[in-house]
Amino acid sequence: MESLPVRRFDAIVVGAGGSGMRAALELARANLKVAVLSKVFPTRSHTVAAQGGIAAPLANTTEDNWHWHMYDTVKGADYLGDQDAIEYMCRRAVEVVVELEHMGMPFDRIENGKIYQRPFGGHTQAYGSPKMAMRACAAADRTGHAMLHTLYQQNVRSNTQFLVEWMALDLIIDPQDGACVGVVALEMETGEISILQAKATLLATGGAGRIYWATTNAFINTGDGLGMVARAGLPLEDMEFWQFHPTGVAGAGVLITEGVRGEGGYLLNKDGERFMERYAPNNKDLASRDVVSRAMTTEIKEGRGCGPHGDYLELKLSHLKPEDIIKRLPGIREIAIKFANVDPIRDHIPVVPTVHYQMGGIPTNYMGQVVVPEGASKEAIVPGLYAAGECACVSVHGANRLGTNSLLDLLVFGKASGEQVIKDIRGQPSPHRALPRGAGDATRARLARLDGATSGERVVDVLNDLRRTMQAHCGVFRFPEDLVAGVAKVKTIAERASRLFIADKSKVFNTARVEALELENLVETAMSTIISAEARKESRGAQARADFPERDDRNWMKHTLWYKEGNRLDYKPVHQRPLSVETMEPKVRTY
Repeated sequence: MESLPVRRFDAIVVGAGGSGMRAALELARANLKVAVLSKVFPTRSHTVAAQGGIAAPLANTTEDNWHWHMYDTVKGADYLGDQDAIEYMCRRAVEVVVELEHMGMPFDRIENGKIYQRPFGGHTQAYGSPKMAMRACAAADRTGHAMLHTLYQQNVRSNTQFLVEWMALDLIIDPQDGACVGVVALEMETGEISILQAKATLLATGGAGRIYWATTNAFINTGDGLGMVARAGLPLEDMEFWQFHPTGVAGAGVLITEGVRGEGGYLLNKDGERFMERYAPNNKDLASRDVVSRAMTTEIKEGRGCGPHGDYLELKLSHLKPEDIIKRLPGIREIAIKFANVDPIRDHIPVVPTVHYQMGGIPTNYMGQVVVPEGASKEAIVPGLYAAGECACVSVHGANRLGTNSLLDLLVFGKASGEQVIKDIRGQPSPHRALPRGAGDATRARLARLDGATSGERVVDVLNDLRRTMQAHCGVFRFPEDLVAGVAKVKTIAERASRLFIADKSKVFNTARVEALELENLVETAMSTIISAEARKESRGAQARADFPERDDRNWMKHTLWYKEGNRLDYKPVHQRPLSVETMEPKVRTY
């Protein structure tokens, strides 16, 4: 077997979304040789779909400060967030947003020329008072799009090298000290695989919402970083927590931003009742997302849904001024017309809770370093391996993320991990270490099995069964018998996924092969999710169990760690000590 071609870099960033490009920018500006791998052209990364805004307490319209933002984030996370990381993120928020603005990001403005900020779910003034904070810095309803293009332009200016339409397949781990020394990657255009060797590998592969039937996530969101980490024998953290966004277009799954409710829109049931007033008397339609999604699911389940089948609710914004809708929510109007066939200036938008965001992921600290249990430590640093963005679990989002904290997470931890990589690379000898023996062999064996199979399971069948199973067994409300059956079903599906067959064996731009490889990553993600969910005997944030409806801080105030080998679970404590302020003690969560 001839050896694979090797290309050497100082650092490799896998994924060119918000966090990957923010990190790459930091590295390129430090004159490091950096390569950014992306399955799609960088500006097509899923960050482009973010609509509502970036959370930062600029206090341009209402009084605000990072302490209030931190309180809201800790409470939103249902006290499972690490308070040191949350403080770190909230304290750096203003800096990273102003920096983005100086790069030329076209934020909307208020009369005095400052950045326009809108209210958003769970963002309050004065530690959870009924008064909403205007904290979401917005560029109309296309904030992610504006941010992604701004970061891409800055990277082009700094000569970052992009490897476009490349897919990372596996990490290369040195067995001597467990350090990551690069990745094995596939160039889609040629079908050839190479070893990309680096002193630092940063995973920024985004979410994996495609494990569900109905999701706001793009087709590229297949949890590639999660699969790579799991196959390397490292754990995934808090994978049971998936956020259902309250407002996906019914039937299509396309996202309708919470910014609609921030601008004054609200939800109605079939009786035309504004039902959120019953569930969250203070914050109403701008309660935390898990709270709103559960309320909506309950309304539908109790027979108050709209439409001939009573299976959706309605989002009303027809009472807003048409010129305001056209100015502040142009993309939403377009989506409603295209995907729901209604014009929100006159009609209500049909919406349902739709899988949107993974709170769990690759365990890291707030410097972006991947940390795993080893010996006496629950958080030993894996040398050379970093993660940032939605694929990482820092954990700032705990059991439920607040709206607009995702773009902030990308910027803060993209930048922080970039800074840490620079520090780490400058502190080590300059030549690359020798690659471990047999680097890339496991990946080649995986590809050889796929290419050699003459019969077996079709990718689309296994994928659809996986997504239907997750939707039915691990949804907004989770029932014990569904979870147990779901675990068994996902294990069967995983077994089927080991027998995939593709009819097209060609090399050049073989999308069937790419989809088969993505399915393997989706299977790891789904397995970690349902096993972790079945084991957690409480309701917290996005995990709502019918048999354990209460949060149980005595037994379950801890992070789940799932290992691929034998589906083993381990746990580690939540960081309840912030960096400089008092611990925010858990209390009952009401909005």
